[in-house]
Amino acid sequence: MTKVLVVDDEPALVRTLSINLRARDYEVAHAFDGRTALQCIAEDTPDVVVLDLGLPDIDGVDVIRRVRRTSELPIIVLSARHDSDDKVEALDEGADDYVTKPFGMDELLARVRAAVRRRTVSTPHADPVRTADFALDFAERVALRDGAPVKLTPTEWHLLETLAIRPGRLVSQAVLLREVWGPGYEKDTHYLRVYVAGLRRKLEPDPAAPRYLLTDPGQGYRLVV
Repeated sequence: MTKVLVVDDEPALVRTLSINLRARDYEVAHAFDGRTALQCIAEDTPDVVVLDLGLPDIDGVDVIRRVRRTSELPIIVLSARHDSDDKVEALDEGADDYVTKPFGMDELLARVRAAVRRRTVSTPHADPVRTADFALDFAERVALRDGAPVKLTPTEWHLLETLAIRPGRLVSQAVLLREVWGPGYEKDTHYLRVYVAGLRRKLEPDPAAPRYLLTDPGQGYRLVV
């Protein structure tokens, strides 16, 4: 059974989410603050985290940052913060998805299903990629830059692999969003901007003048090696 950890300081919302998730055969744990959430993640190993950013002790973005030091656990942010900078920061720190309050229950449940699917889906691996600056082994999930390990999240691996399967070819924004995040995400192009920028910081020798992860403005991206 898939376990979902719901982290929010609003008891009524936690109760509503728990009822809806359990009705769909999810196991549910909950935490009302960041420290408890981090303890639950360390001890109970949930499959997905639904995380509010406005927690009473530790900011949700800092929770994401701490989780990403050791775990690739899917994280769906649930927040009343509408500012795009907050979304970018959360995604940039490693969140897999972002849902703004108020939200539709069906939408949130669909995003939970998509997060689980991204974690468990088995797809053919792209061939290893080796450049003068970095190397990627998709089968072993090993990334090296200048010989040093680089930690990539599951979403970053999936995005890179979707490009690497088509080396040098333009992959449209809609195809990337559908294959990496799932159906219904084709218009969420800000995800791509944030994740590609993050990958450039991790892999490119000069992120401001990328040599490998290239943008075709308004069209999509390509991996040139």
